[in-house]
Amino acid sequence: MSGLTPLLVDGLFPNGIAHYALGGLLIGLGTAVIYLGTGIIAGASTFLESTLSYVSDLPRFNKAKYVASRDWRVVFTLSIVAGAALYTVLFGDGWWVSDVQAWRFAVGGVLVGVGTRIGKGCTSGHGVCGVGSRSRTSLVNVATFMLVAIGVAQLLSALGVSP
Repeated sequence: MSGLTPLLVDGLFPNGIAHYALGGLLIGLGTAVIYLGTGIIAGASTFLESTLSYVSDLPRFNKAKYVASRDWRVVFTLSIVAGAALYTVLFGDGWWVSDVQAWRFAVGGVLVGVGTRIGKGCTSGHGVCGVGSRSRTSLVNVATFMLVAIGVAQLLSALGVSP
């Protein structure tokens, strides 16, 4: 059995696991700092909604809790993008580091956006914060995210769709 573990790790993580572990540690640390400092769960879809309160008059985006905390939420959101950009510049091979076509990312982004509304939150809120706090709703949502993702990946693979 112990001989299977290195093969499994090498197959799933051909570039090693250190940078994934570091990323997970930083996500957990950031989530804890935000929660301990503000009492707010660090879900990205809520951060997006609060940011939209700057440019939208819709009541949905102008809830008092969003407007009161939107400044630091914008800094958090921009930091996510800046961190990814900085990592790419320092360690990547250019700005586009995927074999996936840009239009597929765009379609996937729209589908994820629709899913966050249907699921009442995003993978970061449910997956990182909700599961960590043993929320039943989050556990169900994360199981649903994973099952749908695995099913779609298997379907696309069976249809011969590649990046």
